[in-house]
Amino acid sequence: MKLQDLAQGALGDMIGTGLESLGALEIAGLTADSRRVAPGFAFFALAGTKADGSSYIADAVAKGAAVIITGAPVETSVPVLVVREPRRVLALFAARFYGRQPETMVAVTGTAGKTSVASFTRQIWAAAGHAAAQVGTTGVISPTRNDYGSLTTPDPVALHALLAELADEGVTHAAMEASSHGLDQHRLDGVRLAAAGFTNLGRDHMDYHPTVEHYMASKMRLFDSLLPKGAPAVIFSDDAWSAEAIRVATESGHDVRTVGRSGNFLALKRVEHFRHKQTAEIHHDGTIFEVDLPLAGDFQIANALVSAGLAISTGVPAAVAMKALEKLQGAAGRLELVAQAKNGALAYVDYAHKPDALEKVLISVRPFTTGRIIVVFGCGGDRDKGKRPIMGDVANRLADIAIVTDDNPRSEIPAEIRSEIMAATPRGIEIADRSQAIRAGVAMLSSGDTLIVAGKGHEEGQIVGGVTLPFSDHAEILKAMEEFQP
Repeated sequence: MKLQDLAQGALGDMIGTGLESLGALEIAGLTADSRRVAPGFAFFALAGTKADGSSYIADAVAKGAAVIITGAPVETSVPVLVVREPRRVLALFAARFYGRQPETMVAVTGTAGKTSVASFTRQIWAAAGHAAAQVGTTGVISPTRNDYGSLTTPDPVALHALLAELADEGVTHAAMEASSHGLDQHRLDGVRLAAAGFTNLGRDHMDYHPTVEHYMASKMRLFDSLLPKGAPAVIFSDDAWSAEAIRVATESGHDVRTVGRSGNFLALKRVEHFRHKQTAEIHHDGTIFEVDLPLAGDFQIANALVSAGLAISTGVPAAVAMKALEKLQGAAGRLELVAQAKNGALAYVDYAHKPDALEKVLISVRPFTTGRIIVVFGCGGDRDKGKRPIMGDVANRLADIAIVTDDNPRSEIPAEIRSEIMAATPRGIEIADRSQAIRAGVAMLSSGDTLIVAGKGHEEGQIVGGVTLPFSDHAEILKAMEEFQP
């Protein structure tokens, strides 16, 4: 594809007149990774937090790059195109290079619930007869694939290549997660959105964002920069940051549709909690729906409402969406019931690895826990250190027994991470080995108890140093159940 054709839609980002002389240049591919450069590629030299892409220009040129796209002039033997925001231009170029996307795309942002909302929206669309897919933390799920992944929002080249693949396989509807990193780094620019959603905001990624306000502003790029004016913005109404999300979406000219107890689009009027489900009364456009949601936890009701709002806003009849809620399957590792002991005790895995999420999951299981809540958790290394004592305090207040263990220590000393958590968990039990910690939690289970193993959710490895070791919370719970709860 010619460079001038790729640049359509990104002309406002160009600096100078370089495009006029380079427009006829044939581009064979795009990348911001010099290791992936092939002859005829456009190499984007991006400024990163750990490395500056300009350091790899010589390598890219040696591998046959046809043009270098960067934010500042550089001296090199191939043409250079200077742009205002290279990350944004990369995303817009990728959208044009791959071209095809599912006809109906939605994105959801928020601290917690993104994976569940993407999953639930896909399931509702499928129930309505659409070929639907989801893209996010747990990977890619479509009618023909279930590929495990690790990035909430893939880089724009991989993302747009994936969207083209989904469109080619016949997917017409796709829901994707929009992380604050992905939004701040322009990874979703170029995605043609039909609607967008917001779940909630809690403390997270303070190793990346300087303030919570910056974190929220990054989330709000979904509404103030990416969602087309007039499109539906489905916002959970009952979070502390809901009013700010509503303000941004309203001022951006969107059709704001709130869901929740104070929602104006889907209003939650009553909820009854049971061990394996909850019954909700939901009002929409003058109609009252009684819904048996087969998932536990208040936060799952919130996720289901945002999902239903997105589905209805993209053409699914409300009655079809409400009926689909009764057959939802929970997203992997999101308050996922892994085992039930013969004495009735329940063991769940949950991805909660931030204070707000851990608080929500512990509060959610209290209504149906007649015994004790036992939680096994830790905190990841090389991430926001400030949340460690906060999570320790949450567990100390809301669980009857808190077992502090290792999560993904990465390059940090595991004992130091645990000590920072234990400082706010005076009733906590410290067990370094995660497998042994899970065994201890299962061994304690009595009738009416609930065990939550939190932090890793769907993950199938534990990152220690620079190595990812095979590890599954699910598998460890099942092994321990055979040993201690025969």
